[in-house]
Amino acid sequence: MVTGTFSGAGLGLRRAMLTELQQMPPGAVDFLECAPENWIGVGGLLGDALQDLASRHSFTCHGLSLSLGGAAPLQQLLLKQIRQFLDLHHVTLYSEHLSWCADDGQLYDLLPIPFTDEAVRHVSARIGQVQDALGRRIAIENVSYYAAPYQALSEVDFINAVLDEADCDLLLDVNNIYVNAINHGYDAHEFIAHMPTRRIVCYHVAGHFDEADDLKLDTHGADVKSEVWDLLAHTYQVHGVRPTLLERDFNFPTLETLLAEVDAIRTLQAKARA
Repeated sequence: MVTGTFSGAGLGLRRAMLTELQQMPPGAVDFLECAPENWIGVGGLLGDALQDLASRHSFTCHGLSLSLGGAAPLQQLLLKQIRQFLDLHHVTLYSEHLSWCADDGQLYDLLPIPFTDEAVRHVSARIGQVQDALGRRIAIENVSYYAAPYQALSEVDFINAVLDEADCDLLLDVNNIYVNAINHGYDAHEFIAHMPTRRIVCYHVAGHFDEADDLKLDTHGADVKSEVWDLLAHTYQVHGVRPTLLERDFNFPTLETLLAEVDAIRTLQAKARA
């Protein structure tokens, strides 16, 4: 079993790519990221494939279902299952979205939290409960959003307040920053400058869909665009190189194409270090 340390450039693990991922040459990626909810209790051929990959690659985990900003009580059974999964695969980084996604049932979407002091206290307390239940620090991810329910605080101030109140880490999604900056009319570089370097443990990068000049959709279903690569390079200059993951959720190209994007991350990391 590979230890939980990770660095470099990684790729999201998706079931549609399992066979190809198992056939990757050594060193093709530095780590893989999966959503525990998609694998808890999975056995048979799929379970065997996951075990095979875990034996050869470091894993990180990115949650989908905790609904950190929601009003319903946290799912204690799910938290127990996630902790068992993380321990089994020696995962040192577990992250979740700074959003909510459940209300008397799973909504299957990541919905924005009001940017208020009350919401800061609410979500921070829930993050604390999650960290206690999992027995480890977690990272929260800045999310893309298309409607803002209420903004007494700016997005930057809200994220920073949650990080300080909850004392957790940050997974900085560069594509989400680009998308939100276009959709909500703020400066992406200024946003990045106000993120706390000491809390950043990982970056995400992905492709998006250009609906219009002033509307971008965070789809994870396309190649990473040049503007996002440029923003990632800028982020490295501001905050330093961190492990960086390429996300792709559908419209899968060949594995060769995805690995070329992973290598693009490595190239940017090498330039930043130089």
